[in-house]
Amino acid sequence: MAIKSNISKLFFIALWCTVGAGVLVLLVAAISHRNNKVCNGYRIDVAGPAGRGFVDKKEVADLLGVAGAGKCQGKPILSFDLRKMESVLGRNAWIRHAQLFFDNNGILRVNVIEREPVARIFTLDGGTWYIDSSGIRLPLSDKLTVKLPVFTGYPAGASALGAGKHGADSALALQVRRLGAYIGKDPFWMAQIAQVNITPERNFEMTPVIGDHLIQFGDGNEYEQKFHRLFIFYKEVLSRTGFNKYSRIDVQYAGQVIGAKKGSEQTKLDSLQGIRNIQQLIRSAQQQLQADTAGRHAIRPLEGNTVTEQTLTNYDLVPEKRSDSLVTGNAGKKASHIKKP
Repeated sequence: MAIKSNISKLFFIALWCTVGAGVLVLLVAAISHRNNKVCNGYRIDVAGPAGRGFVDKKEVADLLGVAGAGKCQGKPILSFDLRKMESVLGRNAWIRHAQLFFDNNGILRVNVIEREPVARIFTLDGGTWYIDSSGIRLPLSDKLTVKLPVFTGYPAGASALGAGKHGADSALALQVRRLGAYIGKDPFWMAQIAQVNITPERNFEMTPVIGDHLIQFGDGNEYEQKFHRLFIFYKEVLSRTGFNKYSRIDVQYAGQVIGAKKGSEQTKLDSLQGIRNIQQLIRSAQQQLQADTAGRHAIRPLEGNTVTEQTLTNYDLVPEKRSDSLVTGNAGKKASHIKKP
């Protein structure tokens, strides 16, 4: 019995060795056959922001020619240095990632992912460029004009926006990128914010499209809460009183909205027109983004919600201190104080 058992074990071992050797031979033959194949052409796929095309297929093909691909059809696959070609493509400022490989039909597949700009920067010394979500500086495109949030007053000596930088410049760059991405994805703020100015203290002041007031935003921290407070103030106050009642709206302090009132020189017609404009803007934004905004910010709809920090009555309207340079008219009077429920 022992002899038969040993013979069976040897038989199975020999069988598996034979199968393994056969698989190895087939694998080596397949690799050899593949390496001896020639290129049957290429296919370029460019992925990027919908409706935009900062890099087209012709430009990618030209870069491949610079990398040594040239007329690739008919050339042995082994003659292609795919890593070098990927490196050449990656030097283009608008290309975020490039991947090259040959498929089973001998087609060189070129997959390119574009960078997506989130803001346009204007520096104090007159320079201008785009930045993407990772902080890479991008040149202006000759092919198309991109509608993006605009930031002005960026320090001239802080042109490097890369994520690997440290210190105040890195903090400012990160805040610019976050604010730009947030505004750009929200149809209401994209339509309402004309530009964002960076002060010497590296705070943000926003100029609206509708309304003759300045929005003091503070730094870029807790930006979602600040925009939420500002939207509530727009919806619950300015949509009724008009957007020209205040010269300045300050949302930089947690849980507060501070409004500095103008004088009584504004006309009733201007006030009514401002109300109509902002009401229409709010309605349009709610139709486009109500469900997405509620999910993205983890907040409930504003109407009929009594949860803390969901309606205007949850915020204190703080009386503005008198300042001749900033506040005129009724700004020195005590503002309404609404207690939290």
